[in-house]
Amino acid sequence: MDKSKSIKEDVVSYWGARSQDFAAQRKRELESSKAERWKKEILPFLSKDRKETRILDVGTGSGFFPILLAEEGYEKVTGIDLTPEMIERAKDLSQGLVPAPSFFVMDAEKPDFEKEAFDVILTRNLTWTLPHPDLAYREWYRLLKTGGLLLNFDADYGEEEESSVELPENHAHKGIASELMRKHDQIMAALPNSYLKRPGTDVELLKLAGFSTVTVDFQVSDRVYREIDEFYNPVRMFKLCAKK
Repeated sequence: MDKSKSIKEDVVSYWGARSQDFAAQRKRELESSKAERWKKEILPFLSKDRKETRILDVGTGSGFFPILLAEEGYEKVTGIDLTPEMIERAKDLSQGLVPAPSFFVMDAEKPDFEKEAFDVILTRNLTWTLPHPDLAYREWYRLLKTGGLLLNFDADYGEEEESSVELPENHAHKGIASELMRKHDQIMAALPNSYLKRPGTDVELLKLAGFSTVTVDFQVSDRVYREIDEFYNPVRMFKLCAKK
């Protein structure tokens, strides 16, 4: 079996098993102060034209970003994820929203959309899971219109060390079963991004993909994760902004 196919199957299995608890936490996050903080990270980069701006969230999980933007009135928001259970959770969480986001099961490295279909592409905690991040960046470049923007929120999870921060008992990291943690560690060991220096490597790959301007913001964690609560990310996040 192709190694990357095996990795993707493991990723789907892992997140499928976590989909219910993950979606429940994202629902609570949508109802928390974190939602407004995430809006401040994203909305300044979006057009004020809420009817026509086409936005794609890659690796949407249970639909956090599309739901956030639909609540702000953006009418053409799409989320894709490789894990079918996650897409079902996203559809459940977005029920009743008008306008409603669209959700599809789709591979982030091979998105099935026509070229220049989107004005903005978002992604959160996805690129570390990809067997071929270079291919993903080239594909996302293809999907963006000229002048379009990629916002990638991620972290160097391969460099993750034991955190000195005491996480609360309701934190997701403490609720993962030991078998799933072993699967998580196996996936991490197989992923190329676990061994690449990030986000430096990402910047190089984005420029090779054709993006004209790439900037990195290292202060995301300071703005979003001010409290050590159930949503706290113990690994510092960065924001990559890449313009076509």
